[in-house]
Amino acid sequence: MFKDIRVNWSLLLQIFWTFFKIGPVTFGGGYAVIPVIEQVVVTRRRWMNMQETGDVLALGQSIPGSVAVNAATIIGYKVARIPGAIAAIIGIILPTFLIVIGLGIAFLQIQDQPKIAAAFKAIKATIVALIAFAGYKIARAAVVDKTTLGTVLTAILIIAAFDLNPLYIIIGGAAAGIVQVRIKDMLGLTVKLEQEHADAAGYIDYYI
Repeated sequence: MFKDIRVNWSLLLQIFWTFFKIGPVTFGGGYAVIPVIEQVVVTRRRWMNMQETGDVLALGQSIPGSVAVNAATIIGYKVARIPGAIAAIIGIILPTFLIVIGLGIAFLQIQDQPKIAAAFKAIKATIVALIAFAGYKIARAAVVDKTTLGTVLTAILIIAAFDLNPLYIIIGGAAAGIVQVRIKDMLGLTVKLEQEHADAAGYIDYYI
């Protein structure tokens, strides 16, 4: 079963090191890491294009678990199959694991200090900005025509009006996409599934 799996240790080390450096910015449940993954995977490493990365991030948010870990697993698998997925998982989890242990020990000693509480408030505000920017970047790849824009706006209205489980929104979005493509095919309209031009934004080297 595993005879056909060839291990490229240099590539695995590259995958591990890439996600090891991404791991420390997985604040806010992992959503803040989306801009970093997009920049590294698409612009620097060129492991995927913008459309593929958008699909991976959408899938990572659609399944249980942290979006950062899910996305890393899928990307690692695409680049180097099962060994690549394992390298990506270890790489993105290990720094967080070490940081949490260190902060847990330190936090017990300094948790009552006002400066620490103020610092955490600032961190939360920064995470909001990162998540908003991540949403903007994904929207540029996902909203390809008026139909997909309508789907986004409809989903926002439903989320705002009803207290629904996110799973229902995801399933509803998938069903809406299938129906929209079917209707367009029946009417003989062009079905546009991705942007015509790749994102040419420059690479921002956060520290990676």
